[in-house]
Amino acid sequence: MIKKVSLTNIHTGRKSIALVETGTDEKALIGSGKTPVETAEISDVKGLDETIQRFTNKRNSLDDRVALFNGLAKCFDRNIPIVKSFQLQANRVKTPRFRGVVADVAHDLTQGEKISDSMEKKGDIFTPDIVALIRAGEESGRLPEIFRRLGASQKKTSRILKKLKSGMIYPAVVTCLGIGVVITMSFTLVPAMTKLYDSLGTTLPLATRMMRSFSDMLLHQPWLALLPVLGLYLFFKNWGRIARIPSVQTFFLKLPAVGMLVRKSASAVGFRTLALLIEANVRLTSALEITAQTSWHHHYRIFFEKVKNHILAGLTLPDAFLIESHWLGEDGRVICGLMETAAETGSGTELLNEIAEDYEDELDTAANQIDKLIEPITIILLGTLVGFLIYAIYAPVFSLGDALLKKP
Repeated sequence: MIKKVSLTNIHTGRKSIALVETGTDEKALIGSGKTPVETAEISDVKGLDETIQRFTNKRNSLDDRVALFNGLAKCFDRNIPIVKSFQLQANRVKTPRFRGVVADVAHDLTQGEKISDSMEKKGDIFTPDIVALIRAGEESGRLPEIFRRLGASQKKTSRILKKLKSGMIYPAVVTCLGIGVVITMSFTLVPAMTKLYDSLGTTLPLATRMMRSFSDMLLHQPWLALLPVLGLYLFFKNWGRIARIPSVQTFFLKLPAVGMLVRKSASAVGFRTLALLIEANVRLTSALEITAQTSWHHHYRIFFEKVKNHILAGLTLPDAFLIESHWLGEDGRVICGLMETAAETGSGTELLNEIAEDYEDELDTAANQIDKLIEPITIILLGTLVGFLIYAIYAPVFSLGDALLKKP
């Protein structure tokens, strides 16, 4: 349920409106960020208005997640009470969903629940790896560092996605223009050319016949043209769930350029988490188990689980890494060498952090080059589309003389 909270400043009379997705008026007040110098009027958003709000507002905003985690880290660093820390984030987040999350978690905390248990109820916002990492922070007493790390990680993800979106604007515009040209020709030029060639008893070139089939579909079954658009919309809307499917993750690992980025991203998250837990004096097997839970890629989840089992069987950490190094890809032997060095020098956490930093730097470099990677792909797609259109249009024209003069 969406609540509309109208806030009025008692000194200036200025009004503002906050939408909060929650179940009670009490929680709506928390989520609205009401201050002592404001009065509030609460009403329910129902019917068409609620449908419009749910359709237009983001439910899982990365920017809001970054703001929430960074804000909590700053509050915890300054020893602000946990409930108050969450209440202070209500004005940092922008979407009704996140305002509701802040209100619900703050209310649960007043009932004696842990942060991790309350966040676990919001599975669409806080994934299992995030919840597991927060639970580890509660056990080790390092929640500020955990939230700071989560905020930094989410900020990098947000920056990469923004670069991808900005880089896709030009290809999207070109593609839409190309589709518009194809549709226009399918309704005008192709039917006329088809009629002429049918009267001459001559077959059209393949590209033109493909456009004619597309034209017939638009004329007789126009709803079929919406299926690709609907499919793309559902694909991107559910990408988070799709990306967590093990077979999909394995597929991306096998792609030449993408596989390297996926491995480095998963490795950076895993090794940074493991170093953080070891520094917090968490038992090694428990640290490996938590790291496995927080790993978003199933290969690394399996890797850390197997390493934990080898430790329980009496092996050392370098030996366990070496046995399971094939899960780490091409850098497996290098990482095992670093772990052997760590065992001899007693600098395990430093080397784990060093690996994570190196991978994060490489990911940042790759993110800065996304635009340059998209440009050649766009040129190839545009050239292919233009070439196809030129051939489909001019091939019948060039063959028209042969069709008119062909021998009986």
